Amino acid sequence: MSANAALQARRVAAIPRGVATATAIFADRADNSELWDAEGRRYVDFAGGIAVLNTGHRHAGVMAAVSAQMERYTHTAFQVVAYEPYVALAERLNALAPIEGPAKTILFTTGAEAVENAVKIARAATGRSAVIAFTGGFHGRTMLTMGLTGKALPYKHRFGPMPAEIYHAPFPIPHYGVTAEDSLRALEFIFRADAAPDRVAAIILEPVQGEGGFHVAPTEFMQALRALCDRHGILLIADEIQAGFGRTGKMFAVEHTGVKPDLITVAKSLAGGFPLAGVIGRAELMDAPEPGGLGGTYAGSPIACAAALAVLDAIAEEGLLARAQALGERTRARLADFEARNDLRPIAGIRGPGAMIAFDLVTSRGGREPDGAAAKLVTAKALEEGLILLSCGIHGETIRLLYPLTISDALLDEGLDRLEDALRIV
Repeated sequence: MSANAALQARRVAAIPRGVATATAIFADRADNSELWDAEGRRYVDFAGGIAVLNTGHRHAGVMAAVSAQMERYTHTAFQVVAYEPYVALAERLNALAPIEGPAKTILFTTGAEAVENAVKIARAATGRSAVIAFTGGFHGRTMLTMGLTGKALPYKHRFGPMPAEIYHAPFPIPHYGVTAEDSLRALEFIFRADAAPDRVAAIILEPVQGEGGFHVAPTEFMQALRALCDRHGILLIADEIQAGFGRTGKMFAVEHTGVKPDLITVAKSLAGGFPLAGVIGRAELMDAPEPGGLGGTYAGSPIACAAALAVLDAIAEEGLLARAQALGERTRARLADFEARNDLRPIAGIRGPGAMIAFDLVTSRGGREPDGAAAKLVTAKALEEGLILLSCGIHGETIRLLYPLTISDALLDEGLDRLEDALRIV
């Protein structure tokens, strides 16, 4: 039995099936945009641990910062004995975030935890309880964030009932027949039928949807949301967990729209592979909960804070925002060539700002009928070709590309060559 197969047998026996794994390989080591499995086979990594590794596997600066922190202390619980890396990271995030006026940051461990606490802060600050999210949005797997997530299967199946006072409006995706005007009209329906505006604490959305298919919220839609929230005293929460920290060519995806949200949730690539999340927001809102109302035993781990400070250094010093734009342009040009070819599976809808790129598998060339089965075949074939690739989307039809922003041109081209082979009609 192979090493991967033996580990897979142990995994099946020891771990419940509820946690799915996209591949049947087991990691042995990794470096920047490359990963080697338990059998020594090398892969180009276009998944990045689900958008966690914008600075790549084991970035030298991140590893050095973590090593230095581990020599000092690993844990005190910030609520017991505070530490400088937490304060320093909060200061830097406050300065970077597109928030109107003074900002404050609180740190957590996971993205779902950040979203839950953003809702808590919004409810405390407004005295209201209802929250509006959007179809296709992904905000986590805890009970509250599962309720906010706008996809039933697999995230909500057999886990009901969902939390109360959460409502969903359709996210604007024109090729699915939903315009920005349709989405805004649906919000008005919610206000009339389910929750009057003075009951709504917050509207939460991803400026670029992640699991929903890398669909970009139009600028005019974001601006209209900002105006609607201002008119009704509703807080606007930008979930930047997958899109943040340079992936789109801006530090935060919402910066492309010029809109300033009231609260921003962050996680994933914030700490270069170490568990860390946070909420950044307007200072007066962040101070609404009483002392002791927010926190967590491991929230804002000093090791993860040290890693995050090194990540922010790398983004600035290595020009990773500009690099995201250059990588995106190179990728889109190659995908456009794939789209025009008859010897590859039909694809459509090449999209995404910066290096947050995706495309759809479709049933016919020039059409837009989604083909989720083909996307599943492509990710499996890519793995055979030595490329780690993820799908997503409403129908599972979308292929998303999440290579590190530190990837070399040569390795990017190698990965795209393997993607080409995975798309080839045989």
